[in-house]
Amino acid sequence: MTYQPRTYRRYVRSKDLVSFRVTLIETDLFISADKDLKKEALSCIEKLRVVLHAYIKNHPGFEKSLKPVILKPKASLIIKDMARSGKACGVGPMAAVAGAVAEGVGRQLLKHCSQVIVENGGDIFISSKKPRIVGIYAGSSKFSKKIAIEISAEDTPCGICTSSGTVGHSLSFGKADCVVVLSKSTSLADAAATSICNKVKTGKDVDKAIRYGRGIKGINGILIAVDDTLGAWGNIKLVDI
Repeated sequence: MTYQPRTYRRYVRSKDLVSFRVTLIETDLFISADKDLKKEALSCIEKLRVVLHAYIKNHPGFEKSLKPVILKPKASLIIKDMARSGKACGVGPMAAVAGAVAEGVGRQLLKHCSQVIVENGGDIFISSKKPRIVGIYAGSSKFSKKIAIEISAEDTPCGICTSSGTVGHSLSFGKADCVVVLSKSTSLADAAATSICNKVKTGKDVDKAIRYGRGIKGINGILIAVDDTLGAWGNIKLVDI
């Protein structure tokens, strides 16, 4: 699978918010907020990376495991969140890392603003006072850049995360062009998107994968696109773009 640059960011339109990019080594976030909070975001990223890398250094199995792990005592909150989400979805904790970082940064920035959207490689934390439209990028699928999900203000803060077997560099055992999951927990949405995507090889697997995803406690919505097949369940309000 070939890495694809995050060209989808050029389509971001948030006229009432200030958008900016914050990067640190491999961490690459695109953030929209009431005001420019680059400094605050970078500080938060630095702290989260220290915590993550310290735990991984002392517990190398945490990073490599493709299955749920048992934590050592006194693990930090983000580590516990990732492990809990991975366990709920039957995947390793790193399947939840992008969502966990997005939410960790977003919740810290909410101390300095009233609205924030943090995107981390297709995994998004949203806290908004108005409806937001999140476009669907699904590679070569006919649905790519044609449809979007409307997120109501009342449903935020929430996470909306995407996994794909055909787009991007993340590990996936499936062939779905995209699996999108909604949850109040961004790390859970991230892990669930990975787990559900692993079960989709063709359009015939969509219904089965949605039934599986519905069984994950805390998941509020699922959308799957593979080739010319589209399936959705739960709190998914589709709109044309």
